[in-house]
Amino acid sequence: MNYSDINFETNIELLKNDALIVVDIQNDFIPGGRLPVEKGDEIISDVNKVAQKFKEAGLKIALTQDWHPKNHKSFASVHPGKNPFDEYCALGIGPVLWPDHCVQGQKGAEFHEALNTDLADAIIRKGTNPQIDSYSGFVENDGKTLTGLSGYLSSLNIKRIFIAGLALDYCVYFTAIDGKKLGFDVYIIIDLTRGIDSPEGNISKVLTDMTKNGIKFIKSETILNL
Repeated sequence: MNYSDINFETNIELLKNDALIVVDIQNDFIPGGRLPVEKGDEIISDVNKVAQKFKEAGLKIALTQDWHPKNHKSFASVHPGKNPFDEYCALGIGPVLWPDHCVQGQKGAEFHEALNTDLADAIIRKGTNPQIDSYSGFVENDGKTLTGLSGYLSSLNIKRIFIAGLALDYCVYFTAIDGKKLGFDVYIIIDLTRGIDSPEGNISKVLTDMTKNGIKFIKSETILNL
């Protein structure tokens, strides 16, 4: 499935039980960072505009933030003889190893300075357990450890979530899939994401999977024109 195959939702309005989830717009995922998403910086201005729209409507906004300890097992540097992007599978880790990134307290873990974090109602940190990675904003990669995001949203009676951020075929994808599994109605703001496409064809794969799982797609202009 390609971007051109997406069926976009166009008849929509913001409702009181909606929330915006902004995934991992952090320095290490922006060009110049340790694990950059190509053109990841290009979405930030419009993410801010959409967040402002949600704020003006009295709706909740949550940011997710990768927050790894130095010795995180997803880092190739922790495994002698291994390099970033080498294949590696263990419970909660894999399918590849990563460069050291988004290390707690370091510049790379900070939100990009262009992101308006003042609009956020909550920040959910993930990947804090050195033994388990966490692509999803909801559930860590062991498939059972919750980050707290679902409890936060459920306590506010949120029914529908709109997701933007980085990267489309990893943390945005897993956040969307887990959000759907947890009972939320999920929309991806597709032009406010960017993907890695690693391995090649991964973006097509996740677009197909999200569509099969009932996740919907929308463009930011649809929200901004409300």
